[in-house]
Amino acid sequence: MTADATASPGPRRLAGVFRAATGLAFRAAPGHIAALALLTALGAVLPIAAAWTVRTVLDRLAAGGGLAALLGPAGLLAAAGVCAAAVPQLAQYVQSQARRAAGLRAQDSLYRAVDALTGLGKFEDPRFLDRLRLAQQAGGMTPTQAVNSGLGAVQAALTIGGFLGSLVVLSPVLAAAVLLSGVPVLLGELVMSRRRAAMLWDIGPAERREMFYFQLLTSSRAAKEIRLFGIGGFLRGRMLTERRRADAAKQAVDRQEAAIQLGLGVLAAVVAGLGLLWAVRAAGQGRVSVGDVSLLVTALPAVQAALASLAGEIAAGHQALLLFDHYVAVRETKDDVPVPAHPRPVPRLTEGIELRDVWFRYGPDQPWVLRGVNLTIPAGRAVGLVGLNGAGKTTLIKLLCRLYDPARGQVLWDGTDLREFHPAEVRGRIGATFQDYMEYDFTAGENIGLGDLDRLTEQHSIEQAARLAGMHDSITALPGGYRTLLSRTFFSEEDKDDPATGVVLSGGQWQRLALARSFLRGDADLLILDEPSSGLDAEAEHEIHLRLRDHRAGRTSLLISHRLGALRDADLLVVLENGRITERGTHDQLMRDGGAYARLFSVQASGYRQGGSTPYEAGADGGAGAGAGADADAGLGAAPALGLGRGLGLGIGIEKASP
Repeated sequence: MTADATASPGPRRLAGVFRAATGLAFRAAPGHIAALALLTALGAVLPIAAAWTVRTVLDRLAAGGGLAALLGPAGLLAAAGVCAAAVPQLAQYVQSQARRAAGLRAQDSLYRAVDALTGLGKFEDPRFLDRLRLAQQAGGMTPTQAVNSGLGAVQAALTIGGFLGSLVVLSPVLAAAVLLSGVPVLLGELVMSRRRAAMLWDIGPAERREMFYFQLLTSSRAAKEIRLFGIGGFLRGRMLTERRRADAAKQAVDRQEAAIQLGLGVLAAVVAGLGLLWAVRAAGQGRVSVGDVSLLVTALPAVQAALASLAGEIAAGHQALLLFDHYVAVRETKDDVPVPAHPRPVPRLTEGIELRDVWFRYGPDQPWVLRGVNLTIPAGRAVGLVGLNGAGKTTLIKLLCRLYDPARGQVLWDGTDLREFHPAEVRGRIGATFQDYMEYDFTAGENIGLGDLDRLTEQHSIEQAARLAGMHDSITALPGGYRTLLSRTFFSEEDKDDPATGVVLSGGQWQRLALARSFLRGDADLLILDEPSSGLDAEAEHEIHLRLRDHRAGRTSLLISHRLGALRDADLLVVLENGRITERGTHDQLMRDGGAYARLFSVQASGYRQGGSTPYEAGADGGAGAGAGADADAGLGAAPALGLGRGLGLGIGIEKASP
């Protein structure tokens, strides 16, 4: 990121931000901006013309001029009044049109830049998320606000120049005093704009936490637990605490601003009062005419108002640019997973994927998650990854998908470092089902089609993926089949008159949809299945793993599951502990070795043994875990190739071995 989120940008940086904001507005609505500039100039000239016209009318009246002498100036005054009434309305309309056009363009540009971030690091950085929230807010308003502030400042300057010239004619000293009284106004506004922008950054975390609690309190997904455990009041209290914290910061700035505005208002009133006293005295002495007095009475408050407006426009523009700096910074954010200037094409996987001395941690102040991992996933083979929670399994998947790059070491695809490929092309060769899969509030067909947008409209391919995941019959039974909206949050345009068409699936059905989404990439070189059956019942789990066995036959696969029976038929089993690979081999080899895998497998198997015998028994040769291995071979070996059974997924053989 180019700018420190907590530091105020300097003049050069602000100049660049101003060019970016106004450039975006001009590109989005060039005609509206031109019309706005014309209306601004007209709005600046009208008050000056009206004041001089009034002076002329009064002087001619005082001189005893007739109707003919007054008719022209009166007509001009009437025309100026009509224009003065129309110009603000037209300007407001044009501003609204320009703001919408610029906001749309800014939002598209912002999220295009966000989507271009190929890694996950920024999305797991709270500071970046706070900056992104401010960028989203600023992007919709700041481009036109910067233009409006610039044009407003020009209008105020023109008004000041016109009226100040009138005051100089009457009293140079008075003109200088009025002009100098505007300097504190400008400085005060600039100070407050900077403080307000800093305050908005400071309260960002509190506002984001407030939104988090709000989403929890209104989420259908969280509603069950919130009501079951009665934690609604607790969450509401936390939400209000964050709101009060943000409000207190805003109130502190408001108090400072009110004090400054009060002092500046008193100063302006004193200057205006002294000017009027001088005018009355000068008129009594015959040094100025009645028209001159009327001009001075009009010019004094007009200049002060224009000075205040100029200060306000500059301050508003300054604050807007400080906020828009977050927008520019997000767009300039450097990706933590860089794309090579000339990426190599990704070949079909023929040899395999290798992790060579891979080290990784999520930040320089964070502990190492992976520590010197060396692992080969041969092409066409299945590797099962075993480990307790926090062992580093999910992190390893992120590296394979190049959502992160290793801190040290390499991830090789047929001997080539993944960093030499374009990340999008690598991911296009991978089909993955994550443990924390997404539930999209789209139709059933779209939920599957998102797995490969090129096949989003290929109904046959979508249905084939659904059949493979065992979800086709369930989908066709829905009110609209594959076109059924899987949400009760909102309705599609087609279903808005029939609220009964929104359907909510069970957890197991959603997991099958997630599997179908990954199966849509039927030609993927690498298939990653992270707990693909954790939400399924025993029968469904057995069915889905039989389907998976057939689907991944001859495919390069990485399988992760806490239900070790689901991994039993893998060509290679790898145990990951504390970021290191501590065991590798086939199921039978690892059971004979009596290490962590044998212990975990036996713990799961113990639930199926008569009388709940100890999960880890010594064999005849006294080797640790030999009894467990023998029991597993006798019972688990009777299972199908995948070794799946009910409940824990350890194998039908276990169930048969138990009375």
